[in-house]
Amino acid sequence: MSATTAPTPATRAGASRPVAARSGPSAARVRRVTGKVIASAVALLIAAVWAFPVYWMVLSAFTPNARLRSMPPSFWPASPTTTNFEGAVTGTNFASALRMSLAVTGLTVVAVLLFAFLAALAISRFRFRGRTSFVITVLVVQMLPAEGLFIAQYKMLATAGMLNTVVGVSLFYVAAIVPFTIWMLRGFVAGVPADLEEAAMIDGLSRSQAFFRITLPLLAPGLVAAGVYAFLQAWNEFTVALVALPAESAQTLPLWLRGFLAASANRGVDWGQVMAASTLIAIPVIIFFVLVQNRMTSGLVSGAVKG
Repeated sequence: MSATTAPTPATRAGASRPVAARSGPSAARVRRVTGKVIASAVALLIAAVWAFPVYWMVLSAFTPNARLRSMPPSFWPASPTTTNFEGAVTGTNFASALRMSLAVTGLTVVAVLLFAFLAALAISRFRFRGRTSFVITVLVVQMLPAEGLFIAQYKMLATAGMLNTVVGVSLFYVAAIVPFTIWMLRGFVAGVPADLEEAAMIDGLSRSQAFFRITLPLLAPGLVAAGVYAFLQAWNEFTVALVALPAESAQTLPLWLRGFLAASANRGVDWGQVMAASTLIAIPVIIFFVLVQNRMTSGLVSGAVKG
């Protein structure tokens, strides 16, 4: 007869070790998944809070004014209508304000990118007399409040005969946006090693060819980011435009919206039309972002380092 041996405590402990080993990584995986779920839920909540004002603006633009004033408010589209958009555009100078905003913003973005890019290159790549003074001046200009310059700005434009002109208001926009844009582009330029251009010049390219073929594609994301910043600042600017564009026929869209609110106040604010007007102002910004979003990422991989 064969004798059976009872399992010892050590054997039983050894047999339980693989189970504990298997349960350990599983518990850690559960904790990681739970953390990701919580983080995703918090991110979705923050995104919902951020997006709700935009959603409410668009919803109110398509909601009849009578229903918009009803209590309790409706958070879902019901009986959508385009009457608010028709009322905002018809009988107003919306088309003229749109053309003015597009002209001013386009000129401002081009001028800001040109001047700021050249200044950022000079600060990052060259050592010259007065470089430190120039950097300090850029910082000081950023500290000046725009409201303290209104009287001087108005007198300058009035003396030069440039009130109610695209060039006049664009000049002030460029002066206000360029300092910060220089600092923004300076970081991008400093992040691209000058050795890339030197290596390209060793391979037979001239300095200008090396810059346009190697450095400039790598700086494309920075230029696009600076262009987006300049576009938003010029498109939404109100106070400087209020000083430089006193005539009703030469208003930008933010001034047009202010005048629209003032006209509505006499008969009670028509919030449906106000929200429709605000939505119309936001549409060009969305279109601009759609056009440039691919450029912001394509420039990151457009350059290459020769091994």
